Amino acid sequence: MMKKIILVLFFLAFPISSFAENANSEDKKAFIDDLLSKMTITEKVGQLRLVSVGGNLTLDKVLDQIEAGEIGGIFNTVVEPDLSNMQDRALKSPNKIPLFLGFDVIHGHRTVFPINLGIASTWDRNAIGKAAQVSADEATSDGLNITWSPMVDITRDPRWGRVSEGFGEDPYLTSEAGRIFVKNMQKQILTDNKSLVTTVKHFALYGAVEAGREYNSTDMSERKMFQEYLVPYKAAIDAGSRAVMVSLASVNGIPATANHWLLTDVLRHQWHFDGVVISDHGAIRELINHGVASDPKDAVRVAIKAGIDVSMNDEYFLKYIPELINEGVLTDDEINQACRHVLELKYDMGLFTNPHRNLDRQLDIDTMFANNRLHREEARDVARRSIVLLKNKNKVLPLAKNQKIAVIGPLADSKRDMLGSWSGAGRVNLAVTPLEGIQKAVKNPNLVSYAFGANLSDDQQLYKFLNLYDMTAKYDERPADTMIAEAVKQANKADVVVAFVGEAEGMAHESSSRTDLSLPASQKRLIKALKATGKPLVIALMNGRPLTLTEEFEQVDAMLETWFLGTEGGNAIADVLFGDYNPSGKLAMSFPMSVGQIPVYYSHLNTGRPKGTVNMGKYTTSYFDSPNEPLFPFGFGLSYTNFTINYSLSSNEMTKNGEIVVTATVENIGDKQGTQTVQLYLQDVTATVSRPVKELMGFENINLKPHEKGEVKFVIKPEMLKFWNDKMQYVAEPGKFNVFVGSDSTTQNKQSFTLLDK
Repeated sequence: MMKKIILVLFFLAFPISSFAENANSEDKKAFIDDLLSKMTITEKVGQLRLVSVGGNLTLDKVLDQIEAGEIGGIFNTVVEPDLSNMQDRALKSPNKIPLFLGFDVIHGHRTVFPINLGIASTWDRNAIGKAAQVSADEATSDGLNITWSPMVDITRDPRWGRVSEGFGEDPYLTSEAGRIFVKNMQKQILTDNKSLVTTVKHFALYGAVEAGREYNSTDMSERKMFQEYLVPYKAAIDAGSRAVMVSLASVNGIPATANHWLLTDVLRHQWHFDGVVISDHGAIRELINHGVASDPKDAVRVAIKAGIDVSMNDEYFLKYIPELINEGVLTDDEINQACRHVLELKYDMGLFTNPHRNLDRQLDIDTMFANNRLHREEARDVARRSIVLLKNKNKVLPLAKNQKIAVIGPLADSKRDMLGSWSGAGRVNLAVTPLEGIQKAVKNPNLVSYAFGANLSDDQQLYKFLNLYDMTAKYDERPADTMIAEAVKQANKADVVVAFVGEAEGMAHESSSRTDLSLPASQKRLIKALKATGKPLVIALMNGRPLTLTEEFEQVDAMLETWFLGTEGGNAIADVLFGDYNPSGKLAMSFPMSVGQIPVYYSHLNTGRPKGTVNMGKYTTSYFDSPNEPLFPFGFGLSYTNFTINYSLSSNEMTKNGEIVVTATVENIGDKQGTQTVQLYLQDVTATVSRPVKELMGFENINLKPHEKGEVKFVIKPEMLKFWNDKMQYVAEPGKFNVFVGSDSTTQNKQSFTLLDK
């Protein structure tokens, strides 16, 4: 039996969607014009203010400001009856303009899915879409109508804490994930009750901050921006995202929040974005620290002139915009235009006719957080597809359900760490830990023993950092030797040891940059002691970023990358450990051998002196103390079975309006059913500028039974060959192109074709 999958690739050539096609544009313009004519400057500025209840801004104060027409949007309120009360008060304001009700729905809402780096590691469009759709369905059921997602910052520096929040290192994979999130969250019609308006972020280049240090600066050539780092934002906007959140970083010396070229010239004029541009939290105040504004009033001027519409966590707009208009520094037209962007979006969402969409003041907190509202089946399925098998010596995995298993480690029974960063509406008590998942899966729970083993770290300062706002990381006061002895005792009685090590979720979060990506010494000592027992040793990593794991890779028999998998993570891990699901995940980001290699990524440029072996590699681009290659490359992931991939091209020539079909034959040559992700890479061999050694241009999953063959087809079109040339023109240049088809980015399985100049 032959399975066939055809994937037609147009490399991000998605048409811009209107999402307001059901609304008569003339009626909308007339409605907005009439509304603006009735609004005072205070009310117009109010529409540009996004605030959160907290601190000195009590709920009563917020409600009063809403009724006065001084607030246009609320974020971080996710419970009733507060949401309904807020919208009620908005309808008592002078012009009865309804509110945006927003929240960070990053990788789930009530049901928490894997962190986005894990979701991207599914390399499965259906799984990505499922996570996005369930998230939006749950959020809108709670009355929310806008979110600050998807985060599509490309990053190649795992020191950056927000790696966990994005989709990895690659423009194409990140663009696909972002596009799917927009499609499944926002829907085609904004008046749909399940439509959650998306806010693509952080525009732009936030993931490229120097040294991976949070809030640091970014400096990058225009070509690299447009060729790589801006691509996912453009894809999400072309998919229809109606809002954009601006980066906190500087871009080539100008803070993004003050960057007219970025927000107006590129976003509005080149990309024709007509939605709402939102500052990040506190970003306008921070323009003073950046040194581009002299005081708060000046910061407001700079932000508005650059192209900011809405101020998140606004402190200054209401106070200073009226003054700036009276002084002639800002114009009525500038404020009207920003206000129009907000009102048009609210109009397209249908809020003027249905402001209480999905709101239910009778929905109490116990009901909102009830277990029966969760989508556990969907979460479990996406979670197990996110797991990446990194090593499986002597086929230690899958485990038998009648084995004695020692479950060891500081993360093995931590509900909080299952959820990962930005899981604000998720509830810790509803999460399934690895220990719980394993105990449920085995034939007899008494076969499973457990020991904490070691603290995450011996560093007390780390715990102070993690527990600064809430007690999230457990520190065991027992002596380290005592905990290790307990773990070794359990290991000696077991047939196999499964150790859960890595990071606490707070170590892979906003403002959680690291310079050392290795496991802390406490965990290293634990692994060494477990290895010394001689029992088969499986490491299950829980982490939000690539780590340096060379020593551990040599020590263990098997290694799984499980990320922070969310609500159903423990059950998903058990599914993979026991072979109820054959692991199919592929890494969305390269894992370096050492921090000294960073940035390490697959799509690098060649140099005039490529790495070689002549004279021990001297005078070629290489390290003398380390390989150039990462420990685990982009796209890598093993299975409990084995596959072969062979392919052919329909032609060795392509006209400028033609296409080439790539037919890949995949065979499962092992003894277990499994899924292989076939990956297509292209290389432009000779061009007016240096081009990457490979670029991902397509991928597709195929599930095969033992000894079954299947086909995957890719269609290469000239649009996929375009790049920004030496004159910053977006063109495809005639010449030779190499095609690589394989199971990860290291594939050397190469064929070629020529793009003709006709």
